[in-house]
Amino acid sequence: MRKLLFAFLLACSPSYGQEPPAWFSESLLELPDEVKDAAAHGKRVMLYFGQDGCPYCKRLMEVNFRQAAIAAKAQRQLVALALNIWGDREVRWTDGSLTSEKRLAAQLKVQFTPTLVFLDERGAIALRINGYYPPHHFDAALDFVAGKISHQEYVERQRREPASASLHPQPFFLPPPYDLRRQAGAKPLAVLFETPLCAQCDEMHAVAFKRQEVLAQLARFDVYRFSLAGAEAMTTVSGEKTSAADWARALDVGYVPTLVLFDARGREVFRTEAYLRPFHIAGALEYVSSGAYTREPSFQRFLQTKAERMRARGERVDLWN
Repeated sequence: MRKLLFAFLLACSPSYGQEPPAWFSESLLELPDEVKDAAAHGKRVMLYFGQDGCPYCKRLMEVNFRQAAIAAKAQRQLVALALNIWGDREVRWTDGSLTSEKRLAAQLKVQFTPTLVFLDERGAIALRINGYYPPHHFDAALDFVAGKISHQEYVERQRREPASASLHPQPFFLPPPYDLRRQAGAKPLAVLFETPLCAQCDEMHAVAFKRQEVLAQLARFDVYRFSLAGAEAMTTVSGEKTSAADWARALDVGYVPTLVLFDARGREVFRTEAYLRPFHIAGALEYVSSGAYTREPSFQRFLQTKAERMRARGERVDLWN
């Protein structure tokens, strides 16, 4: 009866565009029960939030989950459940409250798809991945969630890919002294955190930072770049004197590249902390520089509207290249 009811609910719910693998669990989305059942089998629950037409969701399914080692590890360690960020299926959250897929996505402030939320044995969030992680980063996340590596080892493993041993300069990076306090009439602030030996950072510089639509948006910000482990002396937006590394820890930056965006008064309003292509980087910058985040709380809806306007003008919308 439970399986029949699940099949009926699934048939009535919106499609995901790119269907999850067959080993994702059929579920009535009673999450307290799912967490308890998973723990009884030595597993944790992974919630996958996706949506139609999401190229990063497609890449997660077609690249990451088609790698035999990753798929086998995920099946050993996780009970995987798929949710649609615009869906209406009923969900019982871990505190026992009833909600819907889309309300839960809003409650958890899901701004990127895919977003993966890993729940521990008590139903608390053990790890959250906002956006697409390439396979080697995702594999490290699985080991961290399973308790096989420490957080420090998790961060270190993200660097294990052939990449430049030095950080790339850009003419729009502001030089020292690094005083990030906002003054009257100041621009909004964009702070990029990178590390050496970061292939995704290399790609951002080689591709996104050469696109006119990205450069046009960056020109609307004061832009600073720091190494995640940097010793540079700086003054934060709140006036605290510290080092780049200590500030990164205070901001809980755990992935590179991460772009943290502040408004003109120095309040963090948005960040990107996953693998993004130029359209989405430009979109994130515009979301803040235009003030759209104050009117539209959903970054995904903002991007959809932006893409629709571009198509209406006869412009090509390429989400991946």
